[in-house]
Amino acid sequence: MLDKIMKDKRGFIQIPFAWLFAIVVGALILFFAIYASVKLINTEGTVSSAKTGKEIAVLLNPLETGFGEETTTPLKIAVESRIGNNCQVSGDFGEQEIIISQKSRGEWQRTGTGSVFYNKYIFSNKSVQGKNFYLFSKPFEFPFKVADLIFLTSAEDNYCFVDPPAEIKEELTNLNQPNLLVENCPSESIVVCFSEDDGCDILVKENQRTVDKNGKTLYFETDALMFGAIFSDPVVYECQTQRLMKRMEQLALIYNEKESIISTKGCYVEGAPNLFPLTASVSGYRDSSDLAGISNLVDDVEDENKRAYCGLW
Repeated sequence: MLDKIMKDKRGFIQIPFAWLFAIVVGALILFFAIYASVKLINTEGTVSSAKTGKEIAVLLNPLETGFGEETTTPLKIAVESRIGNNCQVSGDFGEQEIIISQKSRGEWQRTGTGSVFYNKYIFSNKSVQGKNFYLFSKPFEFPFKVADLIFLTSAEDNYCFVDPPAEIKEELTNLNQPNLLVENCPSESIVVCFSEDDGCDILVKENQRTVDKNGKTLYFETDALMFGAIFSDPVVYECQTQRLMKRMEQLALIYNEKESIISTKGCYVEGAPNLFPLTASVSGYRDSSDLAGISNLVDDVEDENKRAYCGLW
């Protein structure tokens, strides 16, 4: 041992170079092994989240074709997940981005990989958490079909509807979605009232066409937007209605073109609806408080289309 480790005159221990080299190399190997493991875990999380995003995209397609109308579609994810709903209004139609974050070693890992859609309109809270989720859809017709609206909720959030109108109650019953309840609200439910009462988390005023929630008043037209206001964060709701109006404006222009085309094919559209005032009104859309004014024009256009010899839709 004295040949290996020796003390110099000052009392310091001298370690042979071979030993020191082995210690340094071993530390580096251990560091890179830990680094590689962490990268592998993060990569697997990224792949898992991206896969979940694609699974959601696949689920949304049949819903948009009407297959999921009045039918609940479950979404199950193997690990605790957060589905982020990011809505942007920039561009011709705005965009819908779904961002998946999943729990790894007790912490939320956001991969940064999102699924972007330009023709989907998902109404939900900005972040929905759990392992089990539900989706259902309703068409938004105003007056022609604009899009299918998709409503996303977590199985952990129970919505209890108190005193809903008969048609809403029937629709909820037909959906048979486990987290959408009518009357007899269990504790910790999100209580949706259709008449003013204590203990309401969300208040729907049908006569005024408003939904009060989170200290905000959201305006709606049609039952589809009513559900959108109930299940959405107010910021998401306002963004999605702006996107819908952008799409509606473009569809109105297409129907104007259709009128010109079919009139040359021997079907004169006598009394065809004048869509220009509607288009102008929609192009100036700011927020959901504008919906009531647009709705008056929608009613006029719908009546004109019904009276026309060749309807445009």
